[in-house]
Amino acid sequence: MTKKQENALFIYDEISKLFPNASCELNYQKDYELLIAIMLSAQTTDQAVNKVTKILFEKYRSIEEIANAPVNEIEDAIRNLGLFRNKAKNMKEMTKIICDEYKNQIPSSQDELEKLPGVGRKTANVYLAEWHHVPRIAVDTHVFRVSMRLGLSKQNDNIKKVEENLMKLYPKEFWISLHHKLIHFGRYFCTARKPNCKTCPIIKKCKMPIL
Repeated sequence: MTKKQENALFIYDEISKLFPNASCELNYQKDYELLIAIMLSAQTTDQAVNKVTKILFEKYRSIEEIANAPVNEIEDAIRNLGLFRNKAKNMKEMTKIICDEYKNQIPSSQDELEKLPGVGRKTANVYLAEWHHVPRIAVDTHVFRVSMRLGLSKQNDNIKKVEENLMKLYPKEFWISLHHKLIHFGRYFCTARKPNCKTCPIIKKCKMPIL
C-alpha cells in the first residue's frame, strides 16, 4: 500500500465516523423513478427534488405515462426546480426512448445509459451504483470540492480525472460507500462557503483550510 493510499484510507475512516450511515437521499421506488430523480438533481438539492418527485410520481404512475405526457405538463410539474424546461425536455425524450427502443426496460450498461438524453456520466454512475450495486464513484460538486481540499486530487484536475484518482486510491469495495460519505461530508460538514474547519478531524490533511 502506498503512502497516498494510507492517507486516503485514514480520510475514509474519519469521515465514516462522522457519517456512518451515509446513503442516497433521493426518494424512489422504481428504477425509472431513481433515474429521473438523479437527472432532476443537477444543480438542485435532493430535498427540493424529493418535494417535486412526490407530486410527479403520483401524477404519472408509469414510465409510459411520462413518455406520453405533453412536455408543457411535465414542465409545470417540475417548475420549482432549476433548469426545469431543459429537464422536462430530456425527461420526455428519455422516457420515450426507453419505451420505444428498450421495451420499458432501462439499460444497465454505462454506454447505453450515457446515450440517453439528460444522462451524463455522473447520472449513469449514481444509477448503476444505487440500483444495480455496481461499484462506481460518481463525482458531483461535493465530491469534487472535497477531493481537492483533502488532496485526493490536484487543483487542475477535471471531473473525470478526480473519478480516476479516487478509483486508484480506494479498493473497489469502498467505491459506493465512499461516494455517499464524501457527498455527506461536503454537503453537511465541509461546505462550500463555511466549512467546519475548527472541528474537522482531518484538518491536518486539508490543503486549503479556512480557519
